[in-house]
Amino acid sequence: MKKNGCLIGTIGGIVLILLILVFWGVRTYNGLVSKDEAVQSAWSQVENVYQRRMDLIPNLVNTVKGAADFEKSTLEEVVAARASATQVKLDPSNLDEADIARFQKAQDALSSSLSRLLVSVERYPDLKATRNFRDLQAQLEGTENRITVERQKFNEVVRTYNTAIRRFPRNIIAGMFGFGKKGYFTASEGAETAPVVDFGSQE
Repeated sequence: MKKNGCLIGTIGGIVLILLILVFWGVRTYNGLVSKDEAVQSAWSQVENVYQRRMDLIPNLVNTVKGAADFEKSTLEEVVAARASATQVKLDPSNLDEADIARFQKAQDALSSSLSRLLVSVERYPDLKATRNFRDLQAQLEGTENRITVERQKFNEVVRTYNTAIRRFPRNIIAGMFGFGKKGYFTASEGAETAPVVDFGSQE
């Protein structure tokens, strides 16, 4: 009887430990899923603000195109940079460092071309004085600011996720179910700088 009692107790202990491990594994997995979803949601916000900028550019280009003798090469550069940035599509479930770097490179090139366009407009006071251009310029400035904010939020969410999948013992569950490291936006030269918009010079 004693042997049976010990055996039952041992089996019961093993079952209890297994149940605890299963409960912990399920809870950990669900927590990692939530963090992964948070990364994808933050990425969606990043895409939204970048898309808003994409939508503003055709109107901006058409407005500037109406100015006499405006530099054609500057406009062509903006159009080409926008087309290039539009072609970069990422899978939100697999945002690795290489993909983020590719996306950032295309968007930074567009930011640089927009900056050059706005600097060139300084030589066209009549164009700067038009209400349409001022409205577009203000919308662009606001969008650039929102891009910076959403990129920072994205990096914060990714940092939380990456930390979670590396910590022991959660890294075991992360490895078992393929939760890989996500990429960040890096502070490359000019990446966090909005195009120059000087409202003071318009007065």
